[in-house]
Amino acid sequence: MEVASGKINFLRPIPSQPELPLFIFLPGMDGTGKLLRSQTSKLSTTFDIRCLSIPENDLSTWDRLSERTINLIKIEQEAKPKRPIYLCGESFGGCLALKIALNFPKLLDKLILVNPATSFTQEPLVKYGSYLTQYLPTFLYQLSVTGTLPFLGALGRMKKEERLALLEAMESVSQKTAIWRFELMRSFQLNEDQLKGLKQPVLVIASAADRLLPSLSHAKLLVKYLPKVEMIILPHSGHACLLETDVDLFEIIHQWESLMDNG
Repeated sequence: MEVASGKINFLRPIPSQPELPLFIFLPGMDGTGKLLRSQTSKLSTTFDIRCLSIPENDLSTWDRLSERTINLIKIEQEAKPKRPIYLCGESFGGCLALKIALNFPKLLDKLILVNPATSFTQEPLVKYGSYLTQYLPTFLYQLSVTGTLPFLGALGRMKKEERLALLEAMESVSQKTAIWRFELMRSFQLNEDQLKGLKQPVLVIASAADRLLPSLSHAKLLVKYLPKVEMIILPHSGHACLLETDVDLFEIIHQWESLMDNG
């Protein structure tokens, strides 16, 4: 894994494979780009992987984040034109992925949304609880990060090293940055007409046991409006499902594409 720089960039968890379709992962609120770790080995047999890394002190708006991510994608396109691009966004990154897909659909061929935080404002406890972050003393904020882990993921379904990776990623987010990214998620709005106009195939992955957000109910809402969409439900998974031992993103994508081929 390449080391993140001081500006938004793509990490390469494995050496570049330009002959393969490009798989771009947009991370959750941690922004590290490192929590795809348990999925990269199998994904790399089919994809050339990039993971977006957002600096810890980055306070960009949605529009600015979208613009800078799009510029990175265009650089990849210019280096290897015409290869398929899969854009995959998890949680916070799911909001960013939708922003990019709805405003610049020609940049990608397929869109994958993993428990996107588009439902952030639909969960009152999470929405109003997020406001408390700005009032906590620093030491309480640091303690609160540890306290939220059972809500961020089904810890019993993760290996110890994945639980530690999740904790480390969340601890890397400063209080100032957390306040800003919570504000972004509270301000995120879906345009139903735009959703209806998205022609690219979309896969929505929803964790039925998500304790943080109502991911399953909101996934059903997305399915209602997106014209070319499939939903795959993970019945026992938590919010950070890609760190779970039994979740295989490679197999999920293969299952999805088989459904499309047979549809």
